[in-house]
Amino acid sequence: MPIPDSSLNALLDISKEINSIRNLTSLMEIILDIAIRFLDAERGFVLLQQEHSANLTPVASKNIDAQKTSILSEISSSTVDKVIKTQKPLLAFDTKGDADYDPSQSVILQKIASIACVPLMQKGKLIGVIYIDSRDKTAGFTRQSMDFLEAFANQAAIAIENVKLNEKLQKENELLKGEFHRIFAFKDLIGSTKVMQNVFEIMGRVVNNDVTLLLSGETGTGKEVVARAIHQNGNRRDNNFVAVNCAVIPEALIESELFGHKKGSFTGAVSDKQGLVEKADGGTLFLDEIGDLGLSMQVKLLRFLQEKSFIAVGDVESKKVSVRIITATNKELNQEVKDGKFREDLYYRLNVLNIHLPPLRDRKKDIPLLVEHFLKKHAQRTKTDLKKITKDAAQVLENYHWPGNVRELENVLERSLVFCTENKIEPEHIILTGIEKTGQIEAGMTLDDVSRELLNKTLLACDGNKTKAAKMMGVSLRWVHYHVNQPEKH
Repeated sequence: MPIPDSSLNALLDISKEINSIRNLTSLMEIILDIAIRFLDAERGFVLLQQEHSANLTPVASKNIDAQKTSILSEISSSTVDKVIKTQKPLLAFDTKGDADYDPSQSVILQKIASIACVPLMQKGKLIGVIYIDSRDKTAGFTRQSMDFLEAFANQAAIAIENVKLNEKLQKENELLKGEFHRIFAFKDLIGSTKVMQNVFEIMGRVVNNDVTLLLSGETGTGKEVVARAIHQNGNRRDNNFVAVNCAVIPEALIESELFGHKKGSFTGAVSDKQGLVEKADGGTLFLDEIGDLGLSMQVKLLRFLQEKSFIAVGDVESKKVSVRIITATNKELNQEVKDGKFREDLYYRLNVLNIHLPPLRDRKKDIPLLVEHFLKKHAQRTKTDLKKITKDAAQVLENYHWPGNVRELENVLERSLVFCTENKIEPEHIILTGIEKTGQIEAGMTLDDVSRELLNKTLLACDGNKTKAAKMMGVSLRWVHYHVNQPEKH
């Protein structure tokens, strides 16, 4: 039986409506609502096949307990089973007078008078079922309405496929965004080694997530560069990035610097002052050298992190701000906690996610890339010709242990450009101050001398941390203490 023009117009309007929806849950609810409304039914539900599963599960229901729908206890399970098995629609105008329905079945027991059930087909495969029924015989269940419902089910299946495809594309887009950030977006961060690629991947995942970050690593590994890159590539990029070095601000002034103060609150407070926390409102607050923060200030910082509000020195009213917190340290904060120098509750509040920046000696294959980057940066800044580096000079850089990490490498290259009169950097142009602090391993040295020299270099790279040096060298802490305390032989 052909569908009347009025129904065709309705189908056209319905098609526009359901194909404009991009959320699967909302789509299923609207599909069910349309089916119930156009057939003047009382209730219904939609079953849909879930990803990676052959089972059909309820995704929308109306006037039926969603929990009971899963076991089909309130509706005609035999009807649904038959539609799933045959993949053909089923219509019952009056179940009491229908010989297909046994009086003992749930249809009769639940006093269901009229039933319409249609399969949702996609490329010849069953993906779901629309079921509606009514306990009132006056429901608009006719053969013509069934034709309408079948046509609508075909449209609904297409809309479902479109939404699923759209959701899949959105997920892939998010993954591609993360990959883009990992490869391209962090232009001031250079590295192709696995350890740096891991850093870039984590950064790409958190740029638009306000999770509190703790950046750890030795001095000169680029912690502030990482913090700035995360801010500049995230959704807070249009607001301030405020960097605070906790190690250089006197303890008596740091509360005022962070939270501000009111005029007359202490000697020298000649006017109101806005704190750095408030300046970072909407943006990012970067607290460098957080391990140097005094215990009394740690308490106030913890309170700020918990409440997202602060009170300026000398004020009585609190202010709320929206600030992303990124902290950094070159200390082993877990050891500082054990030593009673850092609050454990604050440590866990700051260390929601840790990004560890590796020392340059652990990523020496990145040195050529870093050298090229810094030389280009210098040429652009000074508007001079790009200098090259000879193979022998590059080898000198790769053989060095870099206690000052990437920052030291940039400084060394800056010095070499001062001494370089031609277009090439030669070995004699490279001055490595760290080498002067320790001797060199030469032929004829005893094993004790070599051990002491290696230990000295390792301690220099570890900022004097004997425990870390012992771990790096694969020796006991007792061995380190023994050789440190041994007098040098002449």
